[in-house]
Amino acid sequence: MDWIEALVLGLVQGLTEFLPVSSSGHLIIGKSLLGIQVHPDAETTFEVLVHCATVLSTIVVFRNEIGKLLAGLFKFRMNEETQYVLKICISMLPVLIVGLFFKEQVEELFGQGVVLVGCMLIVTAILLTLTHFVKFKQRKELSYLSAFIIGVSQAIAVLPGLSRSGTTISTGLLIGNKKEDVARFSFLMVLVPILGETLLNVVGGEFSPAVSGIPLSAMTTGFLAAFISGLFACKVMIQLVKNSKLIYFAIYCVAMGLFALIYSFVS
Repeated sequence: MDWIEALVLGLVQGLTEFLPVSSSGHLIIGKSLLGIQVHPDAETTFEVLVHCATVLSTIVVFRNEIGKLLAGLFKFRMNEETQYVLKICISMLPVLIVGLFFKEQVEELFGQGVVLVGCMLIVTAILLTLTHFVKFKQRKELSYLSAFIIGVSQAIAVLPGLSRSGTTISTGLLIGNKKEDVARFSFLMVLVPILGETLLNVVGGEFSPAVSGIPLSAMTTGFLAAFISGLFACKVMIQLVKNSKLIYFAIYCVAMGLFALIYSFVS
């Protein structure tokens, strides 16, 4: 992987992270189209790197809201902010279990190519379509049980091509939560897991060019491209998700899923 390829993939990550269309799936498709061959371990390392970049762009955009949550938390009272942080912690439990006990299996999935991605994009489309046709009575606020169920859906969405935001938002809507509440929760709940995974990779030396096999120039370019494009896209894309019907994203996911499957068979 050279720096130009990393630049393209970083831009893809930044522009798709905030849409329910699977940024990881788009990265795998992009690598296949560009003919990039990397070791499966290096593939997940680059995934973590560019996901960290978009998480940091999310923190920049939501800095006031995150600051408010932390200020409320450190009052050491069971206030609204503390309860919200607790819900985020509860939502992280399933993905923590996956990370601790199934990390190797997940890394193997990222080496399965575009066939799995195509199938999972179609599954994403099905979930998004269900939110268009299945309606439940809306809850006044997102509960602790809803936070856990959404967390389970986030853990399942480690499958490449199964959109994390699409899965978590769809799950939240299907159990009766408001779209604006679920969208906000979906984008905040991923911050700690991704930053934690990044820290583990830093400590383990997995970002080292000698270990990952990816040149430092490529990693730096990919990170910066994902961060800057993420800053640009974050507010616009989140508002788009909040205000648009998810069925439109379902149509896109079906199209990309079919493209990935057809491409895998003819290439």
